[in-house]
Amino acid sequence: MNYRASADGERLDVFVAKAGGLSRSRAQKIIDSSAVTVNNILRPANHRLTAGDIVAFEEPPPTVADVAPQNIALNILYEDADIIVIDKARGMTVHPAAGSYEGTLVNALLYHCGDLSGIGGVLRPGIVHRLDKDTSGVMVAAKNDAAHINLSEQIKNKTARREYIAIVRGTIHEDAGIVKGKIGRHPTERKKMAITPTGKDAVTHFRVLDRNNNFTVVSCRLETGRTHQIRVHFAHIGHPIVGDTKYGAKKHDFPITGQALHSAKLTLVHPRTGEEMIFTARLPEDMKNVARMLQLKILERDVIL
Repeated sequence: MNYRASADGERLDVFVAKAGGLSRSRAQKIIDSSAVTVNNILRPANHRLTAGDIVAFEEPPPTVADVAPQNIALNILYEDADIIVIDKARGMTVHPAAGSYEGTLVNALLYHCGDLSGIGGVLRPGIVHRLDKDTSGVMVAAKNDAAHINLSEQIKNKTARREYIAIVRGTIHEDAGIVKGKIGRHPTERKKMAITPTGKDAVTHFRVLDRNNNFTVVSCRLETGRTHQIRVHFAHIGHPIVGDTKYGAKKHDFPITGQALHSAKLTLVHPRTGEEMIFTARLPEDMKNVARMLQLKILERDVIL
């Protein structure tokens, strides 16, 4: 992938780390492996760039050793020979990514299960769908390839249903609605998504659970599953999620780390038995505390959508 330097004098390893979302040490290792060029020429990590230089690099693919089982506590809602359903804690990354190969849900699942489906590759074994690091709640992983293929088809065909609870800024006056907008990579900030004409179709259904003059609680049902979909859609209509510093206010005084977004319910058909199964995750204490602070009601029946 090619990146253009925008300033004079920046070290190559610093630029690669920023451009690739990597740690400085990881960037240096990639440069040392002769995987980085500047204007088609190999340069050392301390090379100083000139504005307009074209830096090209592809991070070397991870090896199995990069993703090791780790004894990390999990809140398991259900488990059998084919699937495992967990209530993911806010702050836990689902799968390893560039520069971060430890402390993820995948590391924990590999330790607990011993084996997962291999369709997701080295970094994402068993991962059928994902939640953002700072989104809590219910999600399913596949223990074998047959289960993985079946669950992926259910999500694609919308027979698997995912429903969320969110606290957003501002008053949504409609009792229910649909947000539509194509979602793709942000044109200038590669770690963000945005509404863009070249993006993929995205549809979010919502229902208002409670509101006041400044904030609203909504339940959301995903018709599609784009990256950051709920966060992008509600920011787009002027109601960013409380605590979401990527798509909303950069600072906040709420008692929560990350966005007030919770995966409350997952409905699926068991890949082996054909039985419809419904899994729910109770609202975490941090979101309850935000709701109390804002004098909003989120009843248990609202979470069990």
